[in-house]
Amino acid sequence: MASKSTPPPNGVYVPAVLFLTENEDLDVPSIKAHVLRLAQGGVTGILVQGSNGEAQHLSHDERKQAITLTRQTLDENGFKDVVVVAGTGGQSTRETKKLCADAAEAGAAYALVLTPGVWPPQMNKPNILRFHREVADASPIPTMIYNFPTVTAGLDLDSDTITSLASHPNIVGTKLSCGNIGKLTRLTSSLSPSEFATFPGKSDVFLQGLVSNSAGIIGALPNVAPKAHVKLYNLWKEGKLDEAAKLQSLLSHADWQLGRLGSIGGIKAIVSKHWGYGDPHVRGPLAPVDIEQTSAAIDKLEELIALEKSL
Repeated sequence: MASKSTPPPNGVYVPAVLFLTENEDLDVPSIKAHVLRLAQGGVTGILVQGSNGEAQHLSHDERKQAITLTRQTLDENGFKDVVVVAGTGGQSTRETKKLCADAAEAGAAYALVLTPGVWPPQMNKPNILRFHREVADASPIPTMIYNFPTVTAGLDLDSDTITSLASHPNIVGTKLSCGNIGKLTRLTSSLSPSEFATFPGKSDVFLQGLVSNSAGIIGALPNVAPKAHVKLYNLWKEGKLDEAAKLQSLLSHADWQLGRLGSIGGIKAIVSKHWGYGDPHVRGPLAPVDIEQTSAAIDKLEELIALEKSL
């Protein structure tokens, strides 16, 4: 059997939003400004083309360009150690293999692979296992399993399925955007962290995941507040559980409010307003968010932003 690939290092990872111009082209200066702010905020890695990166709305060339831009921006600014993970989900095994190859060529160190969701009745457990194993066999970089039922027509991989896949030498981790801490705990207690990294995909269970020996976080909210997430991670490592729990409560409320605000469009609008780069343009059929007109509560989000700016 081939030797096991190494999982990504523990820490805070952010599925970066991808800024666009009014005519929906890539806004290169804003993309670079965002990558730089995240790196300066202390994140361990940046996920390009996670669901927040509008991957399914991009051409293959655009996906590759976004990865290249991210890696180059990090390298040019002295952040060579910040890890680049690329979302490589496609609706066929063949396309997903191609996206993994593209990601490696563009400078990504890991590929995060969504389970195809166009034909959910046909995606039974044997088919899911076959898909992820065939992709991992072909991928020039280690792969991770992306479990996000919201964007895969409700397909929710259970801990038994993920544990089976974890034995593959080139499958090294998972992102659980299902937010299921029981599932996360079953994985972390059955799989060696030196061989398989288990990340929750929601900031509202960041600390709970760490208590259950997760590898950190891959979540949308660090787009807004990377430093606050790094602070919680460091408080946990220092054994300051009470302080970490207090910060976790703020992250949980802010994460909920960000989702209610409008997710991708909301993130872009918040970042544009508070950090002065990028516009809240998204690719249709997504809709932009006008935070000046919203009726959604954002008091906890504003509190988190104030904290972020103080760090």
